[in-house]
Amino acid sequence: MKIRQLCRFCDVQASGCQGKGSCMVECDRNSICERDEEVCVSIWRKKDDNVTFETLCHNPADPLYGLMLDDYNSTKCIMKEKKGMGSKFFICSCSKNEECNWNVFFNLDSQVGAVILVSLVPLLVIAVVVIASFYCYRVYSQQRNPRKKGLPRDFSDKQAIMDNEGSDSSSTHANNLNHNNELLPIDLDVLVGKGRFAEVYKAKLKQGSSVSEEHGFETVAVKIFQYEEYASWKSEKEIFSDADLRHENVLHFLTAEERKAQRQYWLITAYHPLGNLQEYLTNNVISWHDLWMLGSSLARVVAHLHSDRTSCGRCKVPIAHRDIKSSNILVKKDLTCCLCDFGLALRLDNTLSVDELANSGQVGTARYMAPEVLESRINLENIESFKQADVYSMALVLWEIISRCSAIGEVQEYKPPFGNLREHPCVESMKDSVLRDRGRPEIPNSWMSHTGIQIVCGSIEECWDHDPEARLTAHCVAERFDDIEYLDKLSDCSDSEEKILEEIIVVDEK
Repeated sequence: MKIRQLCRFCDVQASGCQGKGSCMVECDRNSICERDEEVCVSIWRKKDDNVTFETLCHNPADPLYGLMLDDYNSTKCIMKEKKGMGSKFFICSCSKNEECNWNVFFNLDSQVGAVILVSLVPLLVIAVVVIASFYCYRVYSQQRNPRKKGLPRDFSDKQAIMDNEGSDSSSTHANNLNHNNELLPIDLDVLVGKGRFAEVYKAKLKQGSSVSEEHGFETVAVKIFQYEEYASWKSEKEIFSDADLRHENVLHFLTAEERKAQRQYWLITAYHPLGNLQEYLTNNVISWHDLWMLGSSLARVVAHLHSDRTSCGRCKVPIAHRDIKSSNILVKKDLTCCLCDFGLALRLDNTLSVDELANSGQVGTARYMAPEVLESRINLENIESFKQADVYSMALVLWEIISRCSAIGEVQEYKPPFGNLREHPCVESMKDSVLRDRGRPEIPNSWMSHTGIQIVCGSIEECWDHDPEARLTAHCVAERFDDIEYLDKLSDCSDSEEKILEEIIVVDEK
């Protein structure tokens, strides 16, 4: 029996893709196609400055926007431009891989042609040289000794040709390696963040780079570690290099570099101009919708880290972040969270021994540490303990988000959790508040007047429970946010029905 296709499946939505190279579609939903014959499709449009993506399942036997799909047997979604569609219009289809329409490729045919051409030129030159040499040798031999006419070349000539070909091949290979190891042409701009192990700069990727934009550069973030922080750089690089970490709410990683001239190690990532969540909440009061977007995306990305399965159902190693806090969460343009700073992250591999887990130490930021972490009594016999500590930290961040939401009534100035303590409280101070006094940030009664916030507050209280085993999982919190969205939609429908009913009554009275 044929297995139905799994595709990315979103309505038309805004995109930052420039229509060059390869792009990841900004779609966080997937779907198993309804019919066996359906394939995955991605559509990119640009009209004026508005760029959108649409992803869907479609039967290639039927027209789509008046077009017939002709490339759906491919494993990759290779974009083709279609004229006369009222805007710049690219479409691709595929069916051989799960969610194959998530990563799309523009101008791939010309790129492949250029690569093939560049690869073949040295071989053609070698072939011409060899043929010319052979011809000259035969002519010269025949002139010197006519009796040898028609005889093959001796072994030494063949060996000379093989040696030359081997040399050229090795040279080409070395040039490719050098090219792949070249440092990206980057100009650092301004310092945007500073932590214990590294500094983060806004930077420009100069023209000439394969990922530079049409304006001559692409804005990126560069996290710079000094030479003595090699271990921190290596740890974060290894986490980022895990393909299963990829998620729309995880900071997009470009590459890692060793800058020997500056005695530095760099991590180069996407740049998000809205800054981190702490800065955003300090400067902005948010709506209920903003709260839902930020809170639900945070729960989803933590659930993704903690899961032992990818969204496609493939097995993966769970990851504990171990330093979840509002300053380690970036805000994307669509007001969703983007988790970053994986320097303390731990891969929860079942092969890790208790001693190896114990050697990971008491890490994190004191203000956000779970009670068992503050007390250095985390259960090393169960890797779920590390996830439970993450959930506690996530609850504090959710409390921060609610505290700046207009739906609670009067909104106070931003304060971090346990705002009565100094700016950077030590572990001992947090022990007094969290362990001795069993203190938690206050949830005022006024917050309970909004149904959605009331549900989120209930989840927060379960997530920061003193007993780690009693806490909700991140997956459960994400599901509750989905339930809230469903209730909101029902409420909107109900309100609309009431308004229609009122209008009918008014008309009848007239």
